[in-house]
Amino acid sequence: MDKYIIEGGRRLCGEVEIQSAKNAVLPLLAAAVLTEGRVVIRSCPRISDVLNMVGILGELGCKTKFEEDALCIDGADAANHEIPAALAKELRSSVFLLGSVVSRFGKARIAYPGGCDIGLRPIDLHLNGLRRLGVRITESGGYIECSCERLRGAEVLLDFPSVGATENLLLAAAVAEGTTVIRNAAKEPEIVDLQNFINRMGGRISGAGSAVIVAEGVKTLHGVEYTPISDRIEAGTFLIACAMCGGSVALKNADAVNIASLVHKLREISCKIRSEDDKIYIECSGKRLSPKIVETSPYPGFPTDLQAQMTALACVCEGATVIVENLFETRFKHVPELIRMGADITVRGRSALVRGVPRLHGADVFASDLRGGAALTLAAISAEGLSSVTDLRFTDRGYSSFEYKLRALGARIRRVRV
Repeated sequence: MDKYIIEGGRRLCGEVEIQSAKNAVLPLLAAAVLTEGRVVIRSCPRISDVLNMVGILGELGCKTKFEEDALCIDGADAANHEIPAALAKELRSSVFLLGSVVSRFGKARIAYPGGCDIGLRPIDLHLNGLRRLGVRITESGGYIECSCERLRGAEVLLDFPSVGATENLLLAAAVAEGTTVIRNAAKEPEIVDLQNFINRMGGRISGAGSAVIVAEGVKTLHGVEYTPISDRIEAGTFLIACAMCGGSVALKNADAVNIASLVHKLREISCKIRSEDDKIYIECSGKRLSPKIVETSPYPGFPTDLQAQMTALACVCEGATVIVENLFETRFKHVPELIRMGADITVRGRSALVRGVPRLHGADVFASDLRGGAALTLAAISAEGLSSVTDLRFTDRGYSSFEYKLRALGARIRRVRV
């Protein structure tokens, strides 16, 4: 197990490059199963979630290798329809493979997926949608088994605009017979990226980014070279880091439009932000006003994946902030750790009242999920004194070279083995 040792209290200045989006790359890797052709994902981050997905592709029979920053996938010899339990339980996004594996092989078997413990995250929407496309599904002994002679297009109305369910249905519908219409679809930028990727492979999908997506099934898909969109959550994390520590930071390969809800909140608390081409510039100095209320909701609302980081920021703002978490039941596990650093936070159900304090102080804290681990790291680099953040396997799931990028901005942070 690794941990960060952090000496806080330094302003951040400089430039960092934002990685390709974790939440875009993972469904693209699942889509690679749909073709026997060669797929190349350029600028592919070597984070643990991606490496776990690459391991699953290897178990399915795909040949994979990294060539510098590009991941090359050859699925010509893929033949296995079983997704290993050990890898599936490490990675929530393994569930994306149901749609593509059953499309490719006519059957799929997977253990219930894992990932961070931030709530129930049931996969009923995935399974009910696949059933609408003609997939027979049985659940027993901790496994999901799917079979289908031929996928057929259908109308699917999602009870909730689930990102994962929308992506799984797109993967299945891409090569289904006929037309699939997904209503109440998720609108996230990563959905648009998956649509663009499949269309570059010869698919015929339209409407991604809106509530209605239409997929005209095609018989086969071919290989492709593709560069995913940048990671809006990583970009948001670094913007919040600058807001907490003060300073001046430029983010390269970042899209301000995709995190407009965060940019609005940061401007509310007196940060100066501008963007041009693929860069975002932020300057923060002087007192930080409370953002008053932050309420998570599906895109284009405030992202749940930035809630923990925003909670950390609210701890050092002037005034009180109400944080409302609408998407996951247990996404305040970072709060007790922030309180150990001097934060004043009261949690009631899915809401937290954060009363700003002049400064956090160093403490030994423990990460229990990906974004909570990032929030604690930001709290530590802004705090007075020495801190440690233990169990980096969580932050390693979503951030590539996190400590190196923070150090390049002036933070005093190093990784050590426990």
